[in-house]
Amino acid sequence: MSKQPPSVAAKTPPQLRIGELARLSGRSVHTIRWYEAQGLMPGAARDAGGRRVFNQLHVDWLELMHRLRASGMSIRQMQVYARQVRAGKSTLTARQQLLREHRAQVEAQVQELRDALALIDKKVQLYDKWIKRHAGVPQETL
Repeated sequence: MSKQPPSVAAKTPPQLRIGELARLSGRSVHTIRWYEAQGLMPGAARDAGGRRVFNQLHVDWLELMHRLRASGMSIRQMQVYARQVRAGKSTLTARQQLLREHRAQVEAQVQELRDALALIDKKVQLYDKWIKRHAGVPQETL
């Protein structure tokens, strides 16, 4: 049996079974299967035994899907994005626009969180002043 030349072997990503993909991605096997069923995962290749095999691109894809979902993108939008990716280069502009729009929404959420944090900080500072002012005063008199 001959070995592949180093240039070919280096380009071939290592094959992962679904359990290995779950471990590397931090997602459960159930979640990965759900993502596949929803059209949110690129297709898996099959080995000689017909078992699905994955690679590092799938690990990276799962991280992207997780971050999009965690940042508020709807499953429907994620499905649109996944379909666009599968459609190829002709959708590059549409994909970029979808991500730009989502980024703008995330930026607005971040600003709202910053505003909330500033208000919370003011409240904590107010409590600091009250606590210092009433240090040593019995609680029942406050």
